[in-house]
Amino acid sequence: MLSLDFLALPLMAAATLVFVAILGGIISSRIGFPFLLVFLLVGTLAGADGPGGIVFDDFSLSFWVGNIALAVILLDGGLRTEFSTFRTGLKPSLVLATLGVILSAGFTAVAGVWLFALDWPLALLMGAIVGSTDAAVVFSLLKSSGLRLNERVAATLEIESGMNDPMAVFLTLTFISLTLTMLDTGTAPDWLETLSYFATQFVVGGLLGAGAGYAIAALMNSLRSLLDSGSGILALMLMSAGIGVFGLATWLGGSGFLAVYIFGVIVGNQGRKAVRQALSAMDGFAWLAQASMFLILGLLVTPNEIVANLIPALGIALFLMLVARPLSVWLCLLPFHFTAKEIAFIAWVGLRGAVPIVLAIFPLMAGVKGAETLFNAAFVVVVASLLLQGSSLAWLARRMDLILPEKADSQNWRRVFGDFVLDGRITMEQVCGFYDLPLPEGQEGPDQTLGHWLASELRRPPIVGDKVSLGHAEIVVREIKGTDISLVGLKLPQH
Repeated sequence: MLSLDFLALPLMAAATLVFVAILGGIISSRIGFPFLLVFLLVGTLAGADGPGGIVFDDFSLSFWVGNIALAVILLDGGLRTEFSTFRTGLKPSLVLATLGVILSAGFTAVAGVWLFALDWPLALLMGAIVGSTDAAVVFSLLKSSGLRLNERVAATLEIESGMNDPMAVFLTLTFISLTLTMLDTGTAPDWLETLSYFATQFVVGGLLGAGAGYAIAALMNSLRSLLDSGSGILALMLMSAGIGVFGLATWLGGSGFLAVYIFGVIVGNQGRKAVRQALSAMDGFAWLAQASMFLILGLLVTPNEIVANLIPALGIALFLMLVARPLSVWLCLLPFHFTAKEIAFIAWVGLRGAVPIVLAIFPLMAGVKGAETLFNAAFVVVVASLLLQGSSLAWLARRMDLILPEKADSQNWRRVFGDFVLDGRITMEQVCGFYDLPLPEGQEGPDQTLGHWLASELRRPPIVGDKVSLGHAEIVVREIKGTDISLVGLKLPQH
């Protein structure tokens, strides 16, 4: 009789791991412990050095699963990103996703040379591996935290994390090539060819993602009446299309990560009514992808090897969180007039997740000497980031006063927006005369409106919750219609 033990045992082990990880995550999240870190630690404990004793060293399979999982996660994040968030978040996000990753990688390389005594090519490779913010973690923690961050901060973090993976992949592959070329020939690679590869990644990935997005959105809108009761089928259709776009873009030499994120954004906005009913099922697919990815990456880790370099790896993690990321964010956001609290929060939420571990597999597969050190360091950076940054996200957002209250929370609503509601179309002379406030210098005329003055004082696209002081009062953006401030809150000092 045919025995199915070869099938039953692996399935039972995999199902048990997922079940234990999810149960542990649910319990731990109640005390503020990051959900995704539980998946990673359960995989590590189940591995060769843990009580589970599972010997797993298939880097090719891990690489394949990691890329597919990231594609699903980026697709889910893109489907939930509204075009309206691009008004405030697109420009700063693009700078952070490109220049910010380069700066972060470069600063971290300095620590790599100092703490690990690495050669510069290998140190730059380490910086590239851990230099980008992880979309899976950012999307997951922002969604599960239940926080209503102000639009500028939330949009910047979400768009940056969705778009910085191509730069991280590009830098990783570039420094792998640099390391191998210098070791083999002692010469630097062809930089013109490198720049051409970079341009191809972004152009092909962007155009293919956009083209496929509009095509699938049109198809879904035409089929919406046939799919009204099939949210699961619709989600499966979206996921298969997204993975197909990811694979095609990669095959053509473009960035699959960028392509699938842009694809998700366009489909989510152009086919909003059809997509909305599939989001709950997509959420399940995204969680399955995250669970599988973190568990498998945890199985790859050998804790005994990590211990040998634990102290310098922790040094890299702390340097990245406290120096490299904050300095990079500050330099990148300086032209966009973010507040000091917003910059500090965005810098702290430079969360590292599965992406650095997946990228650390690249040099292992390429046979780079010292790649094991990079892999172990990336794992320590991820654990430290999830533990320190992930668990403190909600506390810091409240501390920095970046959370907007719900309208039902009348006490906090008044605390943020004040007791008085003013039409943004009234003139500054009317406001200042009625409330005995000083007329601002540099007035554009007696008919300048309150909304126009407030926008000019902010020197950036306004968002709900933005505030400016005027004499003894505080003027707060309460409502925006289109690009204009329609309602303003006025806060007067309490006597």
